[in-house]
This record gives sequence, C-alpha cells and structure tokens, in this order.
Amino acid sequence: MPILQPDPDLIALRVTLARLRNDRGWTFDELAERSGLARRTVIDLEHGRGAGNVTTWHALAHAFDVPIGELLGALCGNHTPPGAQDA
Repeated sequence: MPILQPDPDLIALRVTLARLRNDRGWTFDELAERSGLARRTVIDLEHGRGAGNVTTWHALAHAFDVPIGELLGALCGNHTPPGAQDA
C-alpha cells in the first residue's frame, strides 16, 4: 500500500507572499520589477491562480532577500515538514 504524502498548503504560501510584499509596502508592479517576473505572474500567484515553479519562487526569494525555505516552508503549514524532529 503506497504512503500518501500530505497536500501542500498553497493558501499559506499565498499568504506568505502577500505578507512579505505588504510588509515592504511594495505594489505588484514593484515586486514584478524587483523579481524580474511579469506583473500578471505576481498577481496570479498571490491570488491563487497558479503555483509557479522553482525558478519563479527563486526569483521571489531573491527579490525579498529571504531564504527560499522561508517562502516554501509555508507549504508545510498544515503538517510536519519533512525531516523535522519531534520534540
């Protein structure tokens, strides 16, 4: 019987993206310019109309100057992340 992996928390990922953008006071245009992504891509990601790819999230991590794990870690918001030790 296969072991099913937990679903990623895409809502938490969207919230993290919005929080980082809002914390900096950036518009969608500003984030698009800083990341090199299209404005439409940034809007679609934040509104849940796409999940992006590794290259997209890498560009966003650089734009925000945060480790990519800070962005993608939100995907495990509803379950224990892989490799986490139980205390």
